[in-house]
Order: sequence, then C-alpha cells, then structure tokens
Amino acid sequence: MAACSDRAGAAPALTHFDAAGQAHMVDVGTKPETARVAVASGSIRMLPATLTLIANGGHKKGAVLGIARIAAIMAANQTADLIPLCHPIPLPRVAVDFALDPAACAVHCTVSADTMGRTGVEMEALTAVNIALLTIYDMCKAVDRGMSITDMRLLEKHGGKSGSWQAA
Repeated sequence: MAACSDRAGAAPALTHFDAAGQAHMVDVGTKPETARVAVASGSIRMLPATLTLIANGGHKKGAVLGIARIAAIMAANQTADLIPLCHPIPLPRVAVDFALDPAACAVHCTVSADTMGRTGVEMEALTAVNIALLTIYDMCKAVDRGMSITDMRLLEKHGGKSGSWQAA
C-alpha cells in the first residue's frame, strides 16, 4: 500500500470500536446539545448533450434537478437507516444547491445540513450529495450511461467538541 503523504500525524482512535475491537454505537448521551452544520459536495460528469437536456428541462422524466433535490432531502433524513451505527437526528434544515458547469460538462451538488444535537451532521450531508447525484444518473442513464460521479467530500463542519473544520 502506498504511503499517504498528504496527511501528517498519527491517526486518532476509531470511535465506533470498543477496547476489544467490537463495533458499537458511540454513546453521545452525555454530550451537550450544540448547533451543528455540515457542508458536502460532489459532481456528476456527462456528455454535453445530457447537460443541455438537464439545463433546458427537456427530459421526458421531468425536472431532473428538482427531483434530485427532493431525493437528497429524503436521503438526509434516512441516513441512520442506511449507515450502520449512525445516530438518527432531527434535521430542521437541509439545503441542496446545483450548479451547471458547461466547461466541465458537469453538475455540481452542494448540500448543507443543520441540527441542534449531540452528534454531527456530516453523514447526512454526504448521504444527501450521493443520493442527489445517483438520482441524476438514474434519470439520465437512458441517454448517457457513461456519466461519472466524482469528488464527493466534506467541505466543512461546525459545532460540537471538535469545533470547526474546513477542507483545504
């Protein structure tokens, strides 16, 4: 395995395993409730004609980005059902934004998720991005099976014991 030279320092302990190495749900019961925000993004690259179809709203299945936005919000709310050991949390706000990028023949998706709770919303934001992009793929696969979902990542998170973090 190649060395990961872009990240320095020793890795902290994984929190979803106990001292015996058994998987467990992290106990957040004694943590204080704080405002938490996470922002994630990703992209789907496609043929120019597919991007034009999405941009013009001419897809026979309907408004691709509108449906992908609803799918993203629904997915954020179902994250605990999809990711093992993930806590169910209330989501008073999930914002989904799309940007059409003709130069890259891509649709970029950014999701911001907020909560007031004892655990973060990173997984909810990341899940929402993934499902939004998969929905775009599903709706457009009949005209472009070569689409590529790329660059999914957490951009920033705020709140909780570890405070704020922002991607470089």
